Amino acid sequence: MEDIYIVGVGMTPFGRHADKSVKQLTAWAVEDALKDSGCDRKWVQAAFFGNCTQGHFDGQHMIRGQVALLPLGFDSIPIFNLEGACASSSHAFNLAVTQLRAGAADVVLAVGAEKMFYSDKAKMFSAFESAWDIETFEENKNYLSQMGKNVEVPPGSQSEKPYSPFMDVYAALGRGGLIERFGITQRQLAAVASKNHGHSVHNERSQYRNPMTIEEVLAAPPITYPITLPMCSPISDGAAAAIVCTGSALKKYGFDRKRAVRVLASVVRSASARAAHEFDKGCTHLAGKAAFEQAGISPKDVDVAEIHDATAIGELLSIESLGLCEPGASGVMAERGETSLGGKLPVNPSGGLESKGHPIGATGLGQIFELVEQLRSNCGKRQVEGARIALQGNGGGLWRVEESTEHVGIFGLA
Repeated sequence: MEDIYIVGVGMTPFGRHADKSVKQLTAWAVEDALKDSGCDRKWVQAAFFGNCTQGHFDGQHMIRGQVALLPLGFDSIPIFNLEGACASSSHAFNLAVTQLRAGAADVVLAVGAEKMFYSDKAKMFSAFESAWDIETFEENKNYLSQMGKNVEVPPGSQSEKPYSPFMDVYAALGRGGLIERFGITQRQLAAVASKNHGHSVHNERSQYRNPMTIEEVLAAPPITYPITLPMCSPISDGAAAAIVCTGSALKKYGFDRKRAVRVLASVVRSASARAAHEFDKGCTHLAGKAAFEQAGISPKDVDVAEIHDATAIGELLSIESLGLCEPGASGVMAERGETSLGGKLPVNPSGGLESKGHPIGATGLGQIFELVEQLRSNCGKRQVEGARIALQGNGGGLWRVEESTEHVGIFGLA
């Protein structure tokens, strides 16, 4: 089987782009990826497009990839449309890699784009409501409410303003999976958020670039215990893209091998029929285990990681599930600074979803963009020194007590 390489990446700043459409955001990221790789668009033999909410907001329920990419000159090639909630563009990336491994192409494009800022806030937040089984909504809600039921919830720790329903999901998972099970504290969760907001100061594409202390995170407006506002990812617009090719295509098209990043693993898993406490049967754990086996490395070999921190709780749950720490140690790692720049394992040097932003259909490739730039040593003050192995973890949706889908990617220097 041929080795697979990322030869170009592009990413818009994440944030509020009131004057840009999904098509315009897509064009921005794709053109940057083509320029970064030195790729002629005529060399691209297939494209994979990730998006979640354009149908909900704009009424463009079908052929979104064709609508976004055909005007850019990608005519006549196969264009595939992918939706996997927050993991949509990771699905696009995984299928791009699979296309290459199958020998069906030697240069492909993966792209994700999302536009989520709208004046109608009720409609804006309602976009998340179909990221779980809508037929079993009350059953899911009641089941989650039992998680961490023995954790005391302080008075005044619930927001009266509208917020994403997934914050309630993360709060339940945090109370049951972290606080009740391991004794992880709200202060340790605040350390995660403080770390990510601090990292984002040095990321010019980040939605927020303001440092926050642990005390400031704890004192911020509550969302739902133990989550405060800075522990949450914001509503974001943005797009990200990658040009991926086979090893033989590096020479055939003259791509710069010194800037190419090798795909050591790309694995997708879906949720399993497990009990809440069976973390070793969860899709994040299973995807991580398969990815490490595919890459031929262990969690101890990872130098830098971009982890799905839709909340600070999500970051710690993922670190635990991926085996990047001993069970129950993720909160202590964060509090000690071990996941900060200069620490033992820097996590989310981009600022993560909490601060860089979370345009859900673009998030996975946004993570990959950061890791490619880290491995190229292009990240300036947020650079992880000596980074040679990078890991991405990106989840999407909810099935009972876990993500409905998870992508784990592992990348290394060519």
